[in-house]
Amino acid sequence: MNKLFAIALTAAGLFAAEVKAQVAMPQPSPTQFIRQDFGMGRIELTYSRPSIRGRQLFGENTVLAPIGKPWRTGANAATKIRFTDNVTIGNKSLDTGSYVIYTVPNKGQWDVVISKGTAYPGSEGFKESDDVVRVKAPIATTKESVENFTMQFSNVKNETCDLDMIWGNAIVKLPITTNIKDRIRTQLEAALQGENKPYQQAATYYFEWEKNYPKALENINKGIAANPKAYYMYLLKARIQKESGDKQGAIATANKTIELATDAKNDDYVRMAKELIAAK
Repeated sequence: MNKLFAIALTAAGLFAAEVKAQVAMPQPSPTQFIRQDFGMGRIELTYSRPSIRGRQLFGENTVLAPIGKPWRTGANAATKIRFTDNVTIGNKSLDTGSYVIYTVPNKGQWDVVISKGTAYPGSEGFKESDDVVRVKAPIATTKESVENFTMQFSNVKNETCDLDMIWGNAIVKLPITTNIKDRIRTQLEAALQGENKPYQQAATYYFEWEKNYPKALENINKGIAANPKAYYMYLLKARIQKESGDKQGAIATANKTIELATDAKNDDYVRMAKELIAAK
């Protein structure tokens, strides 16, 4: 009995020593989370980043992303994407919510699929019946090889952006769009009927978003009339005048900006107004 007890104690001690000896190690394919503000919402992306480690990519029956087979677009679990506002991909509108991205690498292009199958564990189990949108995206070539699979948002503008997928010397871009102009215009027009009229915001919108210079000038003039010492509004007016072809008017308004900004001790606006005058 004593001998059995001693053996049990020894085994327990060895197990405890093994547990204590365990060392935390980094994941071979670390997870990355990206949050990109876009339009009037944001896009959230969660994926894992495998490395090449001398292996072949995008080939017939390769271990890494074989041609013609569904790929989880990363490692470990399936890649997830979440939209907090409606977007459009491949001419199809996507509602808010979470989706899975999987891809099918092919020669010259990838099939990029947004799927509602968020329970997918990885590369297996993808069902075309769960596809929300499928886009054929051409492959471009990078000058330098990228060791770790990389996803990123690029060319982010008010209503458009690209989701880049980069690995080895291949880069694939998925265009994403949204429509927020109509909502902004509706909100601005409603606010202009209220007590606190957002003349500067309206002028900026019509100037930068719609290139409607008469409408932009109308609103900025009303804003200046309500706040005649607002040097920042004068600078916006000068920019509108310049873009609409009234160069002399733009110079006169820029000089007014310099006068008011100097009185307000705002060197940045003095500098920007001088740059506008000097620019051809």
